[in-house]
Order: sequence, then C-alpha cells, then structure tokens
Amino acid sequence: MLENLKNKFKAVISRTKNEAVEKSPFADGVLGWKIKPENLDRILADLEIDLLSGDVALEVVETIKNRVRENLLGKRIKFGEDVEKVVADVLRNALLSVLSIPAVDLDNLIAKKKPFVIMFVGVNGTGKTTAIAKIAHYLIKQGKSCVIAAGDTFRAGAIEQIEIHANRLGVKLVKHAAGSDPAAVAYDAIEHARARDKDVVLIDTAGRMQTNSNLMDEMKKIKRVAKPDLIIFVGDALAGNDAVEQARRFNAEVGVDCAILTKIDADAKGGAALSIAYAIKKPIIFLSTGQGYEDIVKFKPDWLVNKILAEA
Repeated sequence: MLENLKNKFKAVISRTKNEAVEKSPFADGVLGWKIKPENLDRILADLEIDLLSGDVALEVVETIKNRVRENLLGKRIKFGEDVEKVVADVLRNALLSVLSIPAVDLDNLIAKKKPFVIMFVGVNGTGKTTAIAKIAHYLIKQGKSCVIAAGDTFRAGAIEQIEIHANRLGVKLVKHAAGSDPAAVAYDAIEHARARDKDVVLIDTAGRMQTNSNLMDEMKKIKRVAKPDLIIFVGDALAGNDAVEQARRFNAEVGVDCAILTKIDADAKGGAALSIAYAIKKPIIFLSTGQGYEDIVKFKPDWLVNKILAEA
C-alpha cells in the first residue's frame, strides 16, 4: 500500500501542469510545492480502498484519512525534497497515532499482586483456550506459577481441551462437572492459588456468540465473583470487522483491559488489530503467531504498521 500511495503522490508532484500542484514561494523565499486539495482527496480515496481491503474498519479509515489530510494539505514540500519520505512519514505517523494507547505491562502488574487474576473473554473459535495455554507457558518461563480455571463449563469438550494443555504444561487445573456454575470454578481456582501460594490464576470462559445475553450475564457474574485484575479479549485476526464488533460488545458489557490477537500468522493483513485497538481504546498486548506454546510475542505498534503498509 505504501509504495502505491507514494507513487501516486510522486506522480502528482512531478506533473508539469499547475492543475496538479501549486508552485509557491514560502515565507523564507524558498520555492516548493503544495498539493491542491482536490488532488489530495483523489489520492485519499485510493488510500481508503487500500485500508478497507486490509480489514481496517471504516471508522478507523476515516480517522487515518483525516490525519493524513491535515498533515499534507498545504504542507510545504521543497524542490529537491524526498517526496516519498514525506508521504511515508505522514502515513506512518497517522497509523501509529491510532495505536497511541497506554500499554499494559503484564510482567510489572503480576509482580505487584499475588495471586494475580486474569479473565479471558472472546467467542468460540478464536483460539482463546490455546492463547491461555500460551500465556501460561510464557509466565512459567518468567518463573511464575499458574492455576487455570476451566470456566467454559457449557461444553464438555472445552474442559477436556484446557485439561490437555494444563497437563502438557504441568499446570494445576481447577474444573467442575460440565454444566456447573463457571463463577464457582473461578472462585475455587482463586482459593486454590491463595492456599498454594501461586502467582497467577488464568480463567477460561465460555465463548458463545457475543450477541447472546445469557453469555454476557455469565461473564458479569464471573467478574463479580472473581474480581479479576485484568480482563483480556481474545480476537481472531482473520475475523476482520467481526472481531471489532466482538471486542466492542465485550468491552461494553464486561469491560476489557487489553487484547490478544490470534492467527496473525495466517495471512492476516493487520487491520483487525488496528481496528480493535481504536474501537475499544485498549492496547493489544500479545500476538499469537503459530501453533506452538512459544508462538506468542509481545505486540509492538511498529510491527503492525509495517505489516499494514506492506500488505494492504
């Protein structure tokens, strides 16, 4: 996307006719170019298409376009100045500004409280259970002890799945029979962690469709009982705008502190992460980059922006 955009701007500025650009003396007497508003709008329309094709939500696209317009409209471009760099910097800064949300330092938070309770929310199929296992593996590598609560009690298969991960990782799993009260499972896991001096409690939850009011009531009850220190939304990078709506709904109903984006390795263009961060004004903290427990990395805004610019 960035190359296409830079080429469009370069073509506009390199035209010889004055309908493309304005040749202007600046206050210091130096001659240069200013892009005319009508030409800028045509180029930004192409930018909109590129961003939408990269799974960036429309409201985020409008914000990015407005910020690019504000920074380029009337911008002084001297003769001989590297136009491509000017455009690249403006677009990159516009994307980074959308991600300018205070970060969540999980390691620092966990060091301050024991047990530290994390509740994971998200719909089925996003890779939530695997993400919990990856976080457990990450914490174990940091020297922390974990307890996992099998809070998705509505699916017997979900309990079995999280139990397999717990056994592989050597982590204590607290579970009840299928159909049990998930809030009770969370409570028992926290009490076990307190009694055994464990560092972190990771609470799995059910993930039926986010429009299910019973599910949201269940999430609220778990939150009231467990009093989690952190609520993490787990979203699927391939879900595009659906993931954005899911994040928005969980944030409105339960409250989300940050997010993990899964399946980022499966040819996702990065727009979902950008859109989720913007929609709920909460940071992405980890990206799931593969199937192994070690395939999880801390999120870095520069990485995402580079991915969007390269692939959208």
